Amino acid sequence: MRRTALPLLAVLALAACGERADAPAPSAAEAVSAADPASDGEASVPVVLTAADLRRVCRAGLAAIHGQTVEAMQVDGVEGEVINLSWAAPVDGGRRRGQCRVDGDLVTWKQVDSPTPEENRWMNRSGDPVVRFVLDGEAITINTTLPDGTTATEEYAVAAEQEAR
Repeated sequence: MRRTALPLLAVLALAACGERADAPAPSAAEAVSAADPASDGEASVPVVLTAADLRRVCRAGLAAIHGQTVEAMQVDGVEGEVINLSWAAPVDGGRRRGQCRVDGDLVTWKQVDSPTPEENRWMNRSGDPVVRFVLDGEAITINTTLPDGTTATEEYAVAAEQEAR
């Protein structure tokens, strides 16, 4: 009886110690995947934009997303609360086209005129980058969070007078 009780006591004593100290910390991917997907979330702050501010935010948002300057982003038209934009294609010299809309502090966009129809979709699914903005006078800060958890912040100065053209 003594021989069976001793190993049982040793096991209980070790179990009472809690988690192993040598257990590895969760990886960045594990920590990100444990959280709710950011792109499925709702806008964190209700924001009401004027038509001019909507155009400014969309120009800054798509400039950040596509690695362009705000000056390169041309507003081609407005359909309700959707802004149509275009910019010079960096490779072939043609024009790329996209649409932009804003929901709260989220900037959502979609490619237009892609030869692959599946690519002409709003980038608001789980696994898509999440783009948020902060508007402070003429300064527009664009915060982008990629699916792997990395972030980027760009700040643009977009004067309201630039939108009058």
